[in-house]
Amino acid sequence: MTNPQTGWEDIAAPDAEVIEALARASLAALPETYRTAAQRLALRVVDLAPDTMLDELGIDDPYTLTGLYDGIPLTEASVADQPQRPQAIWLFRRAILDEWVARGDVTLADLVTNVMVHELAHHFGWSDAQIAQIDRWWE
Repeated sequence: MTNPQTGWEDIAAPDAEVIEALARASLAALPETYRTAAQRLALRVVDLAPDTMLDELGIDDPYTLTGLYDGIPLTEASVADQPQRPQAIWLFRRAILDEWVARGDVTLADLVTNVMVHELAHHFGWSDAQIAQIDRWWE
C-alpha cells in the first residue's frame, strides 16, 4: 500500500542547531540592560540531561528537565568565588520537543524563549514580576 503524500515526508525533527538558533534569537531580543551579560553565558544544547546531572538534581525522568542554569547566580556571587567551569545554560532538545508536542498550543520559538528566560532568571536573580516583563508567556 502506498502512503499518500502529506508534505511531511522530508521533514525531520528540529536538531540541536535549530534549538540553539532559537535560543540565541531569544538572547538577542532581551532588553539591552541584560543582553550583553546574557550573551556571555555558555550555551549548551544536548538531547537529554546527563545521568550525573539528573542524579544531582534528584530527577528520575530526563524528559521533565527542559533547561538548567549551571553557575553562581549574580545575586550570590562574590569576588572570592573561583569558577570551576564556565557559567552555562543547558537546553535539553528532546525534553523541549516532547513538551512542545505535548502542549500543541505554542510555537517552538516561544517555548525555547520561555525556557531561556527561566534559566536566565536563575542567573540574574529575577523576580516573577521581572520575568513577566521580559517573557509574556501567557499571552
